[in-house]
Amino acid sequence: MEKVTSKDGTEIAYDTYGSGPGLVLVAGGFTERSRYAADAEALASAFTVVNYDRRGRGDSGDTLPYAVEREWEDLDAVRSATGARFASAYSSGSMVLFQAGLPFEKLAVMEPPFRVEGAPEPPERYVERLQEFVAAGNPGGAAELFMVEAVGQPKQVVDQIRETPMWAGMEAIAHTLVYDALQLRDSAVPLELLASIDVPTLALYSNASPAWMQESAKQTAAALPHGKAEGYDGTFHTLSPETIARALTDYFLPT
Repeated sequence: MEKVTSKDGTEIAYDTYGSGPGLVLVAGGFTERSRYAADAEALASAFTVVNYDRRGRGDSGDTLPYAVEREWEDLDAVRSATGARFASAYSSGSMVLFQAGLPFEKLAVMEPPFRVEGAPEPPERYVERLQEFVAAGNPGGAAELFMVEAVGQPKQVVDQIRETPMWAGMEAIAHTLVYDALQLRDSAVPLELLASIDVPTLALYSNASPAWMQESAKQTAAALPHGKAEGYDGTFHTLSPETIARALTDYFLPT
């Protein structure tokens, strides 16, 4: 593990894998860098993969008060420290990547969760309720709100997860659900922002994801000046490390 200091003094932790052109992985919501270790290992045969903890997660710091711009600065600090040429973001991490506006040569995103037609309605007062749970010292309430009302998991499944050892780790980063909600703005496809991104970008999706998630990736690609969408066999909101490695290697390093 290595660390770099962001513009506001926050330490951002990252691991590097492999050798070759640098590729930064930007985590999605409610995850730490450990979630992407298998992807990093699969990509390491073609890239120097930089897998970092977004602020407030894992081994990274969390200087308050939070502002969305701080995460853009964190990504820039990681890019500057490692010289990475490419970046790939998962789910809501896509908005960190898009809004940061950094000079990467190519980008990739995996199912940005924009609420297109067919998506479930966003929870009422979602950001405010997350903030209330966090302020009250109830991270489990924030986690349950996200998992049940935002993602759509059955409450009984969440109740079962609460009884497992993994729940403590989920509570430890539940406050960052506020961060992702703020990054996503109103969760609509950010057409004006995407139209301003003059960088070749690949939008990936799993053929097993709900139709609205697949459509979100397609609409993202269509709104980008140099966007391309590709679907692969996978599971819900996930592609295998081998599929990720093949798709990104073919896109970033065409033969």
